[in-house]
Amino acid sequence: MQRHTKIYMTFFDYGETDFVPCEMCGGRCVDVHHIDRRGMGGSKEKDYIQNLAGLCRDHHDEAEADTEFNALVLERHLIKVNGYMEAGRKNLRRKNLEKWIL
Repeated sequence: MQRHTKIYMTFFDYGETDFVPCEMCGGRCVDVHHIDRRGMGGSKEKDYIQNLAGLCRDHHDEAEADTEFNALVLERHLIKVNGYMEAGRKNLRRKNLEKWIL
């Protein structure tokens, strides 16, 4: 499993066999999208939870091609991340995940 996928799956408590919904349509997530692209060479500096959104293939392709849609992905994703953290579903220190949060 790629590092950024593991960060996403761990943060939201998904197991490898769990259904992971697309953050835009609720369909099956097949890609963890870097909202702010990693660029050539695949910098790991962009592997933090606020920059990683689970998307279906169609929405991943659209986010890569359309900057306005990508901005919408960011907006929805941050609402999800912030809501998840505020709901108290994570003890970030216990799980040693604070390094993946800006």
